[in-house]
Amino acid sequence: MSLGIKKDDQVVVITGKDRGRKGRVLKIIGQSNRVIVEGVNMCKRHRKATQQQGGITEKEASIHLSNVMLLDSKTDKPTRLRTGKDKDGRKVRIAAKSGTVLD
Repeated sequence: MSLGIKKDDQVVVITGKDRGRKGRVLKIIGQSNRVIVEGVNMCKRHRKATQQQGGITEKEASIHLSNVMLLDSKTDKPTRLRTGKDKDGRKVRIAAKSGTVLD
């Protein structure tokens, strides 16, 4: 299954407690259709106290792929993806709203 969203893409959360927040995709978990977005869906992790570390740390939890949309770099708004071919005949991702080619 092609997800359309890749690592280091800019996305915006469209639903949930972090709705409207933007971030960069850090990791894609393909089997469960989830992504980890920088600074979104933060959860607290209680770590056992040792000599070096301990206490409460915050980290990003995964979010379902259906809850994020790709951010169009030209209009700075969420957009759907479509595919097309460039002048060399290679398959490229295109923002549906503005028609710009995404890297």
